[in-house]
Amino acid sequence: MAQLRSLDALHDEASLLDQIGPRILSATEALLACQRADGHWCFELEADATIPSEYILFQHFRGETPDPQLERKLGAYLRRIRGAHGGWPLYHQGRFDVSASVKAYFALKMIGEDPQAPHMREAREAIIAHGGAAKSNVFTRFLLALYGAIPWRGVPTMPVEIMLLPKWFPFHLSKISYWARTVLVPLLVLQVLKPKAKNPRGVRIEELFTIPPAQVRDWPKGAAHQPWGWAKFFGVVDKFLKQSEPIFPSATRKRAIDTAVAFVTERLNGVDGLGAIFPAMVNSVLMFDALGYAPDHPHLIAARKSVEQLLIIKEDEAYCQPCVSPVWDTALAAHALLEVGSEACEAAARAGIGWLKPLQVLDVKGDWSAQRPATRPGGWAFQYANPHYPDLDDTAVVAMAMARAADQASGGPQGSDAVAIARAKEWVEGLQGRDGGWAAFDADNSHHYLNNIPFADHGALLDPPTADVTARCVSMLAQLGETRATSPALARGLEALISTQEADGSWFGRWGINYIYGTWSALCALGA
Repeated sequence: MAQLRSLDALHDEASLLDQIGPRILSATEALLACQRADGHWCFELEADATIPSEYILFQHFRGETPDPQLERKLGAYLRRIRGAHGGWPLYHQGRFDVSASVKAYFALKMIGEDPQAPHMREAREAIIAHGGAAKSNVFTRFLLALYGAIPWRGVPTMPVEIMLLPKWFPFHLSKISYWARTVLVPLLVLQVLKPKAKNPRGVRIEELFTIPPAQVRDWPKGAAHQPWGWAKFFGVVDKFLKQSEPIFPSATRKRAIDTAVAFVTERLNGVDGLGAIFPAMVNSVLMFDALGYAPDHPHLIAARKSVEQLLIIKEDEAYCQPCVSPVWDTALAAHALLEVGSEACEAAARAGIGWLKPLQVLDVKGDWSAQRPATRPGGWAFQYANPHYPDLDDTAVVAMAMARAADQASGGPQGSDAVAIARAKEWVEGLQGRDGGWAAFDADNSHHYLNNIPFADHGALLDPPTADVTARCVSMLAQLGETRATSPALARGLEALISTQEADGSWFGRWGINYIYGTWSALCALGA
């Protein structure tokens, strides 16, 4: 009987193997069909309801003439992704999230959805059941304050004067992640100026509150990751700041605003936008508006265009992406095609790598240099252009693809390929953290006490080393011929990776947001 079961298992395995070849061929054809004429790939990057909702509210904040067809498609998208719980989650089929739901409801009402329609009524009831809009996170409350939906006393104070704090101070921009600082800096200016949304349709959402919105005096203290003691402490700090802010010296305030504006304009990044991420782009537009920039000012035009480029408009639906991912997509596609190994696939992979090569950042010392001033630049960013913020993950994957293509074509990197790979390796090694691991954008961005400040209630203020990025950097060093004996960076990276293994044998992958992602990344590194 055991022998029969063994034969059946072998038969099933053979049957599966028979299917693999045709499926690889089909997937290869699909991937090649997606390659663009200049050699690169860029797939859609879908997030959750918050980004398209914020796009709608952004337009109405500025009083822009709406595009009825676009609004109809955005509304169709938001209705489709609503959860069975009546509201909106932060991930597919996830649990109800009050902040995402408040934004989505507000956006749908803004574009003319009937509040008494079944989907709106269900969403409203779900929001109220979870404590109402007053339970929203800090960034949602900031948006509500800009719309006049709640008073500013319901938002934690972050004085713009933090732009002038010395680096040794417990809070400094260099101590938070790149995405946090690019989002926060224009917000600091907005909190000082407190512009009010034009909101030409006069849409309000009092029905989402369990108390009159004007009575909202406080912000919810203590997210799941924030201990009660820290929440209490920052509550006292916030009360002090609110009472003392009116007497801050005006000259100091002006200097702080000028410093914030200079930070934004230096990193504005043309039509690719501040930080090349949606929230920072939108905040930069609102900041320039609030400062009185003319509609035809080059900074405002570029920032506005950067937002529009994130739209995905289809026949019946539309949504807004958080950013674009051409470098990551192209590097991964090249790896897949090199694995297939046919002449056509290798040619397509080389075309993609040829597109990637000039995007290497070699002449801009970005924010990462605050921690590693002696390191030369040499990384790639995730997006088409984001020179102040290249990342370790993309850099490692691109360098591995470039080296792999050269190995398969000519026995190893030569000429400009060898130079590009060497600069990437140098930059990756230079950004290794004190603990041996690698983060995505910075070194030693591990000031965990800052996760307790009010503006960190989303739990993503920092950029500490992670298993998935560490694994990718270890894999790159190993592929380039390094060993524990020849590379202290690889040896330390392996130790850091092994130390982050969970008790059940898995690794958490922050940038894939799950354990499968982290585990396969770690296994690839250990196998390399």
